Amino acid sequence: MSPQVAVCVCYVAAMFMNGMDATIVNVALPAIAAEFGVPPSATSAVNVGYLVSLAVCIPVSGWLGDRFGTKRVFLSAFGVFVLASALCGVAAELPQLVLARVLQGAGGGVMSPVALTMLFRAYPPEQRIRLSRVLLVPTAVAPALGPVLGGFFVEDLTWRWGFYVNLPVGALALVFGALLLVEHVEAGQKRFDAVGLALAAPGLGLVMYALESVGRHGPGSPHTWAAGGAGLVCLALLVRTQLRARAPMLDLGLFGDASFRRASLVLFLCVSGFLGTLYGFTLMFQGELGASAWETGLVTLPKAIGLMIASQLVGWAHRRFGARRVIATAMLGAACSFLLLNAISAGELWFAAFVQLLTGFFVGAASAELQVVAFTTISASATGGASTLFTVQRQVGSALGVALTACVLAGAPGLDGYHLAMAVSAGLALVGAALALRLAEQAPVREPAAAAPRTRITGGRRREI
Repeated sequence: MSPQVAVCVCYVAAMFMNGMDATIVNVALPAIAAEFGVPPSATSAVNVGYLVSLAVCIPVSGWLGDRFGTKRVFLSAFGVFVLASALCGVAAELPQLVLARVLQGAGGGVMSPVALTMLFRAYPPEQRIRLSRVLLVPTAVAPALGPVLGGFFVEDLTWRWGFYVNLPVGALALVFGALLLVEHVEAGQKRFDAVGLALAAPGLGLVMYALESVGRHGPGSPHTWAAGGAGLVCLALLVRTQLRARAPMLDLGLFGDASFRRASLVLFLCVSGFLGTLYGFTLMFQGELGASAWETGLVTLPKAIGLMIASQLVGWAHRRFGARRVIATAMLGAACSFLLLNAISAGELWFAAFVQLLTGFFVGAASAELQVVAFTTISASATGGASTLFTVQRQVGSALGVALTACVLAGAPGLDGYHLAMAVSAGLALVGAALALRLAEQAPVREPAAAAPRTRITGGRRREI
């Protein structure tokens, strides 16, 4: 087998496991809460810990791959991910599960970017577009398969199998990669920003923890203020050091580009609302509306289908209407679809599936178009740093959405609390729609009209030229 094919196999395995793991656990959250004897809102730490760890580790993945070799780093991160999956499966209490998820996020945060780097190095630019169309299928199927598979495990086995399923696939991928991948070490590595990493991890973690604690302990709790204050201090120091560092972990100076800054902010609000509804709906549909884990997985499946449909249509919409109109309309549609989740009643599986399809479609259209707009004015030399910053803030937005929903649910239990949480997510999307109107207009692309044939008259006869 050629090294190029080996890279493709390892890339698909990494993205498939990471993508499925991001969605398979949501359906299991009510079962996890019941087994550990905690309120449903407390399980938000399972997702928040994973997302924060993912966001912190993504920026250092490039340096690790260049310094120690992409093969070595990829296999190590993949091994950490598989080991953490096993630890998640055997967790005896919620704190153990959260710590294992943090470790899993660290592995995933390094594994996926390094796999993408290996893929880009293995194939020249002219082959990447065709390759991306082929590899899109398995990486898009994984998030769609996650809720259905998770529902099956909860109903017929145990929620722990949602993590155990990674073990055989991961073991095979590790052996395959160890035998067939080719090592690559980059010469002239950049300095490692240890200060940035040391400030980002506690800063993000403490702020998210404080936000979750508001619902449980109240806004006046000294515990909440201490955690939140310490986290904000760390983040303030992080911003200061990143702006002054010669080789920062995050190039925050890129936010000086208006197009990149505005698109990033709109995407931040988009994913915050989206992940907030994804987390809250799962708990509401099972806990308050009496659906089974299997039914929840089935009605969540159309969300991924909507994302895939949007990815195929957004190019046409961009050419027809322009980026600003597409984004503003999609964000408004996302806000309306988030509110529609509150109209779902017990037993309305088809209506619930339809609303999930709408949320996936509108969020998919907005996020795909925002990614294009964000990089329109970014120079080629700054693309790598911009891509890292864009990905990190998307993960932070996802974690914030889950933490915010958990905060609302802890402070307002019952169905009314879930309805309020969905309204908050809709509000985030609505603010994003308003901000989208400030994006620089990119005119619709019209197909050029066919030029009329020129003619000349020779010898009394008209001839086209």
